[in-house]
Amino acid sequence: MRLRATMIGSGLALALLAGTAAIAQQTQKVTVAVTAIVEHPALDAARDGVKKALDEAGYKDGTNLTFRYESAQGSPATAAQIAQKFAGENPNVIVAIATPSAQAMVTATQTIPVVFTAVTDPVAAQIVKDRQAPGGNVTGISDFSPLEAQFDLIKELVPSAKKIGVVYNPGEANSVALLNAVKALAPARNLQIVEASAGRTADVSGAAQNLVGKVDAIYLPTDNTIISALGTVLAVGTDNKLPVFTGDTESVQKGSVASIGFDYFQVGVETGAVVVRVLKGEKPGTIPVKNASGSNLVINAKAAAAMGVTIPAAVQARAKQVIN
Repeated sequence: MRLRATMIGSGLALALLAGTAAIAQQTQKVTVAVTAIVEHPALDAARDGVKKALDEAGYKDGTNLTFRYESAQGSPATAAQIAQKFAGENPNVIVAIATPSAQAMVTATQTIPVVFTAVTDPVAAQIVKDRQAPGGNVTGISDFSPLEAQFDLIKELVPSAKKIGVVYNPGEANSVALLNAVKALAPARNLQIVEASAGRTADVSGAAQNLVGKVDAIYLPTDNTIISALGTVLAVGTDNKLPVFTGDTESVQKGSVASIGFDYFQVGVETGAVVVRVLKGEKPGTIPVKNASGSNLVINAKAAAAMGVTIPAAVQARAKQVIN
Protein backbone atom coordinates (compact mmCIF):
# COMPACT_ATOMS: atom_id res chain seq x y z
CA MET A 1 0.00 0.00 0.00
CA ARG A 2 2.82 2.38 0.83
CA LEU A 3 4.43 1.69 -2.58
CA ARG A 4 1.13 2.31 -4.36
CA ALA A 5 0.65 5.58 -2.45
CA THR A 6 4.19 6.65 -3.32
CA MET A 7 3.55 5.90 -7.01
CA ILE A 8 0.29 7.83 -6.98
CA GLY A 9 1.98 10.74 -5.23
CA SER A 10 4.80 10.73 -7.76
CA GLY A 11 2.29 10.67 -10.63
CA LEU A 12 0.42 13.64 -9.21
CA ALA A 13 3.65 15.52 -8.75
CA LEU A 14 4.66 14.88 -12.36
CA ALA A 15 1.22 15.96 -13.59
CA LEU A 16 1.45 19.16 -11.56
CA LEU A 17 4.91 19.87 -12.93
CA ALA A 18 3.70 19.27 -16.48
CA GLY A 19 0.74 21.57 -15.93
CA THR A 20 2.96 24.25 -14.45
CA ALA A 21 5.32 23.98 -17.44
CA ALA A 22 2.39 24.29 -19.85
CA ILE A 23 1.10 27.39 -18.06
CA ALA A 24 4.59 28.89 -18.03
CA GLN A 25 4.90 28.27 -21.77
CA GLN A 26 1.58 30.03 -22.41
CA THR A 27 2.49 33.04 -20.26
CA GLN A 28 6.10 33.36 -21.40
CA LYS A 29 6.52 36.61 -23.33
CA VAL A 30 7.39 36.22 -26.99
CA THR A 31 8.38 38.73 -29.66
CA VAL A 32 7.01 38.75 -33.20
CA ALA A 33 8.71 41.27 -35.49
CA VAL A 34 6.88 42.26 -38.69
CA THR A 35 8.48 43.93 -41.69
CA ALA A 36 6.70 45.14 -44.84
CA ILE A 37 8.15 46.62 -47.99
CA VAL A 38 5.61 49.47 -47.99
CA GLU A 39 2.38 50.61 -46.41
CA HIS A 40 -0.69 50.26 -48.59
CA PRO A 41 -4.19 48.86 -47.88
CA ALA A 42 -3.55 45.22 -48.84
CA LEU A 43 -0.29 44.85 -46.93
CA ASP A 44 -1.62 46.77 -43.93
CA ALA A 45 -4.62 44.44 -43.85
CA ALA A 46 -2.31 41.42 -43.91
CA ARG A 47 -0.36 42.82 -40.95
CA ASP A 48 -3.56 43.42 -39.00
CA GLY A 49 -4.73 39.89 -39.79
CA VAL A 50 -1.51 38.42 -38.37
CA LYS A 51 -2.01 40.35 -35.15
CA LYS A 52 -5.65 39.23 -34.94
CA ALA A 53 -4.68 35.56 -35.27
CA LEU A 54 -2.06 35.93 -32.55
CA ASP A 55 -4.58 37.62 -30.27
CA GLU A 56 -7.15 34.86 -30.81
CA ALA A 57 -4.48 32.25 -30.01
CA GLY A 58 -3.85 33.91 -26.65
CA TYR A 59 -0.84 36.05 -27.56
CA LYS A 60 -1.83 39.51 -26.33
CA ASP A 61 0.28 42.47 -27.34
CA GLY A 62 1.60 44.17 -24.22
CA THR A 63 1.10 41.16 -21.95
CA ASN A 64 2.69 37.95 -23.24
CA LEU A 65 3.51 39.34 -26.71
CA THR A 66 5.70 42.12 -28.04
CA PHE A 67 4.44 42.92 -31.56
CA ARG A 68 6.88 45.06 -33.54
CA TYR A 69 6.28 46.51 -36.99
CA GLU A 70 8.49 48.43 -39.41
CA SER A 71 7.86 49.48 -43.01
CA ALA A 72 10.62 49.94 -45.57
CA GLN A 73 8.57 52.72 -47.21
CA GLY A 74 9.09 51.18 -50.63
CA SER A 75 12.90 51.04 -50.43
CA PRO A 76 14.67 47.67 -50.92
CA ALA A 77 17.75 49.17 -49.24
CA THR A 78 15.68 50.06 -46.18
CA ALA A 79 14.14 46.58 -46.25
CA ALA A 80 17.65 45.12 -46.05
CA GLN A 81 18.50 47.42 -43.11
CA ILE A 82 15.35 46.38 -41.24
CA ALA A 83 16.16 42.73 -41.94
CA GLN A 84 19.65 43.09 -40.47
CA LYS A 85 18.24 44.94 -37.48
CA PHE A 86 15.60 42.28 -36.77
CA ALA A 87 18.16 39.49 -37.23
CA GLY A 88 20.35 41.14 -34.59
CA GLU A 89 17.45 41.47 -32.16
CA ASN A 90 16.64 37.73 -32.41
CA PRO A 91 12.83 37.76 -32.00
CA ASN A 92 10.93 34.47 -31.72
CA VAL A 93 9.43 34.81 -35.21
CA ILE A 94 9.83 37.32 -38.02
CA VAL A 95 6.92 37.96 -40.39
CA ALA A 96 7.95 39.35 -43.79
CA ILE A 97 5.17 40.96 -45.82
CA ALA A 98 5.67 41.05 -49.62
CA THR A 99 8.44 39.64 -51.78
CA PRO A 100 11.20 42.27 -51.33
CA SER A 101 10.95 42.14 -47.53
CA ALA A 102 10.91 38.34 -47.54
CA GLN A 103 13.98 38.24 -49.80
CA ALA A 104 15.81 40.64 -47.50
CA MET A 105 14.84 38.65 -44.42
CA VAL A 106 15.98 35.23 -45.67
CA THR A 107 19.29 36.80 -46.66
CA ALA A 108 19.73 38.28 -43.19
CA THR A 109 19.09 35.13 -41.15
CA GLN A 110 19.21 31.38 -41.63
CA THR A 111 18.29 30.59 -38.01
CA ILE A 112 15.42 32.79 -36.80
CA PRO A 113 12.02 31.48 -37.96
CA VAL A 114 10.68 33.53 -40.87
CA VAL A 115 7.04 33.37 -41.98
CA PHE A 116 6.33 35.31 -45.16
CA THR A 117 3.02 36.48 -46.57
CA ALA A 118 1.76 38.23 -49.71
CA VAL A 119 4.55 36.64 -51.76
CA THR A 120 3.46 35.74 -55.28
CA ASP A 121 6.01 33.10 -56.23
CA PRO A 122 8.37 32.20 -53.36
CA VAL A 123 10.30 29.68 -55.46
CA ALA A 124 10.98 32.07 -58.36
CA ALA A 125 11.93 34.75 -55.80
CA GLN A 126 14.42 32.26 -54.26
CA ILE A 127 12.79 32.51 -50.84
CA VAL A 128 12.24 28.76 -50.65
CA LYS A 129 13.43 25.93 -52.91
CA ASP A 130 10.29 23.82 -52.64
CA ARG A 131 6.76 24.79 -51.62
CA GLN A 132 5.95 21.37 -50.15
CA ALA A 133 9.20 21.04 -48.24
CA PRO A 134 10.60 24.55 -47.74
CA GLY A 135 13.37 23.40 -45.39
CA GLY A 136 15.52 25.67 -43.25
CA ASN A 137 13.91 28.45 -41.24
CA VAL A 138 11.30 29.70 -43.73
CA THR A 139 7.68 29.06 -44.69
CA GLY A 140 4.62 31.17 -45.39
CA ILE A 141 1.55 32.03 -47.45
CA SER A 142 1.60 32.80 -51.17
CA ASP A 143 -0.89 35.14 -52.83
CA PHE A 144 -0.56 34.21 -56.50
CA SER A 145 -3.52 36.01 -58.02
CA PRO A 146 -6.46 34.15 -59.64
CA LEU A 147 -5.46 35.63 -63.00
CA GLU A 148 -7.77 33.62 -65.23
CA ALA A 149 -10.81 34.72 -63.25
CA GLN A 150 -9.58 38.32 -63.24
CA PHE A 151 -9.09 38.48 -67.01
CA ASP A 152 -12.39 36.72 -67.66
CA LEU A 153 -13.94 39.50 -65.58
CA ILE A 154 -12.21 42.18 -67.64
CA LYS A 155 -13.56 40.60 -70.85
CA GLU A 156 -17.02 40.41 -69.31
CA LEU A 157 -17.04 44.08 -68.29
CA VAL A 158 -15.22 45.40 -71.37
CA PRO A 159 -16.29 42.95 -74.11
CA SER A 160 -14.67 44.98 -76.89
CA ALA A 161 -11.25 44.97 -75.21
CA LYS A 162 -8.41 43.74 -77.40
CA LYS A 163 -5.38 45.31 -75.77
CA ILE A 164 -4.70 45.40 -72.02
CA GLY A 165 -1.94 47.55 -70.56
CA VAL A 166 -0.06 46.09 -67.60
CA VAL A 167 1.86 48.53 -65.43
CA TYR A 168 4.55 46.78 -63.40
CA ASN A 169 7.95 47.15 -61.76
CA PRO A 170 10.48 44.87 -63.53
CA GLY A 171 12.57 44.95 -60.35
CA GLU A 172 9.92 43.05 -58.37
CA ALA A 173 10.16 39.27 -58.89
CA ASN A 174 6.49 38.88 -57.98
CA SER A 175 5.42 41.27 -60.73
CA VAL A 176 7.58 39.58 -63.35
CA ALA A 177 6.03 36.21 -62.45
CA LEU A 178 2.53 37.66 -62.74
CA LEU A 179 3.31 39.40 -66.04
CA ASN A 180 4.60 36.16 -67.55
CA ALA A 181 1.47 34.35 -66.42
CA VAL A 182 -0.76 37.09 -67.85
CA LYS A 183 1.03 36.92 -71.21
CA ALA A 184 0.50 33.15 -71.25
CA LEU A 185 -3.27 33.35 -70.68
CA ALA A 186 -3.95 36.33 -72.97
CA PRO A 187 -4.03 34.58 -76.40
CA ALA A 188 -6.87 32.24 -75.37
CA ARG A 189 -8.93 35.35 -74.61
CA ASN A 190 -7.97 37.16 -77.83
CA LEU A 191 -6.07 39.74 -75.84
CA GLN A 192 -2.77 41.47 -76.50
CA ILE A 193 -0.71 42.57 -73.51
CA VAL A 194 1.02 45.94 -73.69
CA GLU A 195 3.74 46.35 -71.06
CA ALA A 196 4.42 49.61 -69.23
CA SER A 197 7.29 49.44 -66.77
CA ALA A 198 7.91 51.72 -63.80
CA GLY A 199 10.85 51.11 -61.50
CA ARG A 200 9.87 53.81 -59.00
CA THR A 201 6.60 55.21 -57.71
CA ALA A 202 7.52 58.51 -59.37
CA ASP A 203 7.47 56.74 -62.75
CA VAL A 204 4.04 55.15 -62.39
CA SER A 205 1.96 58.09 -63.60
CA GLY A 206 4.03 58.47 -66.75
CA ALA A 207 3.87 54.75 -67.47
CA ALA A 208 0.08 54.81 -67.21
CA GLN A 209 -0.17 57.97 -69.31
CA ASN A 210 1.87 56.31 -72.05
CA LEU A 211 -0.85 53.66 -72.38
CA VAL A 212 -3.58 56.17 -73.27
CA GLY A 213 -4.75 55.60 -76.83
CA LYS A 214 -2.87 52.30 -77.04
CA VAL A 215 -5.00 50.01 -74.85
CA ASP A 216 -8.65 49.38 -73.97
CA ALA A 217 -8.08 48.83 -70.24
CA ILE A 218 -5.29 48.87 -67.68
CA TYR A 219 -4.47 46.03 -65.29
CA LEU A 220 -2.36 46.55 -62.18
CA PRO A 221 -0.93 43.37 -60.64
CA THR A 222 -0.18 43.01 -56.93
CA ASP A 223 2.96 45.07 -57.41
CA ASN A 224 4.02 47.03 -54.34
CA THR A 225 5.61 49.88 -56.29
CA ILE A 226 2.62 50.34 -58.59
CA ILE A 227 -0.11 50.01 -55.96
CA SER A 228 1.72 52.56 -53.79
CA ALA A 229 1.02 55.05 -56.59
CA LEU A 230 -2.48 53.76 -57.34
CA GLY A 231 -4.05 57.21 -57.21
CA THR A 232 -2.01 58.46 -60.15
CA VAL A 233 -3.16 55.56 -62.36
CA LEU A 234 -6.78 56.02 -61.30
CA ALA A 235 -6.54 59.67 -62.30
CA VAL A 236 -5.30 58.66 -65.76
CA GLY A 237 -8.18 56.18 -66.04
CA THR A 238 -10.83 58.67 -65.00
CA ASP A 239 -9.50 61.50 -67.15
CA ASN A 240 -9.37 59.30 -70.26
CA LYS A 241 -12.36 56.97 -69.70
CA LEU A 242 -9.85 54.13 -69.56
CA PRO A 243 -10.95 51.35 -67.14
CA VAL A 244 -8.41 50.40 -64.46
CA PHE A 245 -8.57 46.90 -62.96
CA THR A 246 -6.43 45.66 -60.09
CA GLY A 247 -5.17 42.34 -58.75
CA ASP A 248 -6.23 43.13 -55.17
CA THR A 249 -9.69 44.00 -53.91
CA GLU A 250 -8.47 46.63 -51.44
CA SER A 251 -7.59 48.82 -54.43
CA VAL A 252 -11.18 48.54 -55.68
CA GLN A 253 -12.24 50.33 -52.52
CA LYS A 254 -9.75 53.06 -53.46
CA GLY A 255 -11.22 53.47 -56.96
CA SER A 256 -10.33 50.73 -59.44
CA VAL A 257 -13.26 49.25 -61.37
CA ALA A 258 -13.28 45.68 -60.04
CA SER A 259 -11.25 42.68 -59.01
CA ILE A 260 -11.54 39.06 -58.05
CA GLY A 261 -8.96 38.72 -55.34
CA PHE A 262 -8.05 37.79 -51.81
CA ASP A 263 -9.23 39.44 -48.65
CA TYR A 264 -5.79 40.39 -47.34
CA PHE A 265 -6.97 40.59 -43.76
CA GLN A 266 -7.87 36.90 -44.06
CA VAL A 267 -4.52 36.25 -45.75
CA GLY A 268 -2.96 37.77 -42.65
CA VAL A 269 -5.10 35.60 -40.37
CA GLU A 270 -3.93 32.51 -42.27
CA THR A 271 -0.36 33.70 -41.92
CA GLY A 272 -0.82 34.34 -38.21
CA ALA A 273 -2.02 30.76 -37.77
CA VAL A 274 1.32 29.59 -39.18
CA VAL A 275 3.16 31.94 -36.82
CA VAL A 276 1.27 30.39 -33.89
CA ARG A 277 2.33 26.91 -35.00
CA VAL A 278 5.96 28.05 -35.03
CA LEU A 279 5.65 29.70 -31.62
CA LYS A 280 4.33 26.40 -30.28
CA GLY A 281 7.40 24.54 -31.48
CA GLU A 282 6.94 23.47 -35.11
CA LYS A 283 9.91 23.99 -37.43
CA PRO A 284 9.09 26.40 -40.28
CA GLY A 285 10.91 24.27 -42.84
CA THR A 286 8.54 21.36 -42.18
CA ILE A 287 5.38 23.44 -42.81
CA PRO A 288 4.43 23.49 -46.53
CA VAL A 289 3.91 26.83 -48.23
CA LYS A 290 0.27 27.17 -49.21
CA ASN A 291 -1.65 29.55 -51.39
CA ALA A 292 -4.09 31.91 -49.72
CA SER A 293 -7.62 30.55 -49.70
CA GLY A 294 -10.79 32.11 -51.03
CA SER A 295 -11.37 34.93 -53.49
CA ASN A 296 -14.01 37.63 -53.62
CA LEU A 297 -15.53 39.69 -56.43
CA VAL A 298 -15.59 43.36 -55.45
CA ILE A 299 -16.96 46.09 -57.74
CA ASN A 300 -16.73 49.85 -57.51
CA ALA A 301 -19.82 51.02 -59.39
CA LYS A 302 -18.95 54.71 -59.00
CA ALA A 303 -15.43 54.20 -60.42
CA ALA A 304 -16.82 52.06 -63.24
CA ALA A 305 -19.20 54.82 -64.29
CA ALA A 306 -16.41 57.40 -64.15
CA MET A 307 -14.25 55.23 -66.42
CA GLY A 308 -17.03 54.45 -68.90
CA VAL A 309 -17.89 50.90 -67.78
CA THR A 310 -21.43 49.63 -67.30
CA ILE A 311 -21.70 46.84 -64.75
CA PRO A 312 -24.31 44.24 -65.80
CA ALA A 313 -26.87 43.30 -63.16
CA ALA A 314 -25.74 39.65 -63.34
CA VAL A 315 -22.18 40.65 -62.41
CA GLN A 316 -23.38 42.85 -59.56
CA ALA A 317 -25.42 39.93 -58.25
CA ARG A 318 -22.28 37.77 -58.05
CA ALA A 319 -20.27 40.37 -56.18
CA LYS A 320 -19.48 40.02 -52.51
CA GLN A 321 -19.35 43.82 -52.31
CA VAL A 322 -20.55 46.61 -54.57
CA ILE A 323 -19.19 50.05 -53.73
CA ASN A 324 -21.52 52.85 -54.76
